[in-house]
Amino acid sequence: MATNAHLQIKERPAQLSNEGNSQLSEHLITTISENHEEICWGCGLRLLLPSNAPIFKCGWCGAVTKQNPRKCESKCSWWRRLRDRCFVCILIVFMLFLICGGLWAIYPIIFSISSFCGIFHSIVTMTLSIATISSFSLAAFQCAGMPPNIQWGSYPVVQKGELENYTFCHYCSKPKSPRTHHCISCGICILDMDHHCPFIGNCVGAANHRYFILFLISAVTSTIYVSIMSVYAGLRIWPPLTYRSAVLLSARGLVLVYLFVSSVSVQIGLSVLLWQQLCFIYEGKTYLSHLSTRGNEEIGRKDCQNLFRFFECPYSISRYLPNFSRYRKRHEMKGS
Repeated sequence: MATNAHLQIKERPAQLSNEGNSQLSEHLITTISENHEEICWGCGLRLLLPSNAPIFKCGWCGAVTKQNPRKCESKCSWWRRLRDRCFVCILIVFMLFLICGGLWAIYPIIFSISSFCGIFHSIVTMTLSIATISSFSLAAFQCAGMPPNIQWGSYPVVQKGELENYTFCHYCSKPKSPRTHHCISCGICILDMDHHCPFIGNCVGAANHRYFILFLISAVTSTIYVSIMSVYAGLRIWPPLTYRSAVLLSARGLVLVYLFVSSVSVQIGLSVLLWQQLCFIYEGKTYLSHLSTRGNEEIGRKDCQNLFRFFECPYSISRYLPNFSRYRKRHEMKGS
């Protein structure tokens, strides 16, 4: 059958050239080439392939192989790691400054109002501080998610379709699942990688993505609280704003101004990032999968249950939420 197919391909360019379709003829001629053998990295079987096939898939194990992979050497990996460490240190110092500066500048004023008010806001501050620092530590210092170890390279060991759509990572020298990406900054493969965040000095993947979202939520809540309390404390201690009072601000007043400006600016940036992340989770995607499917008409299932599944909420709660994808299908059916 294969020989007959080649013969048919050889006869067609002659017929098409008489019709004047030279482009299609050239395309068919280029498909006729000598086959050669390649060894599948997944199961070790020999495959007969055309020489002009840059990517091929094994019919037994399903592994995908690139004949001429381009391995980009990371010459600035040490610079990326140093940059990440600097960002982590700066972020830790900034969070400690917000906590300590807020306690020094705001809470004497709060306790002067009433002891109950001071104790209540102290509890709120400690809760937000512990939640922000703990979620940041888990997102920054925990492994982002290692892909599972699987057996590969030998035919008796690898079953049929066991490595479906797997590729070979030439950096780590091991199989890489379709949901896995290699991070050049970290130097390892990350399962369900969303992106590499320099501010936590780590990738955001399957193991720490939830902690990263919790950090964003607690950080946004904390900055909102700090900005509100800074304005409230400033209105309590400042006289009516004049040129002289603006020039002769006390140290506590300057700290309050800085707390308000820095918390609002950080709050805006983190709110945008949090909204983007929640939108991707709602669509059942990550940032990298969103980039890879850009321009594709196939869209993931958008559902609120993706959010509850991400945060591991019980199904008894998520089933009471509206299913927007179901409503969208009904609307399309009515429109058609």
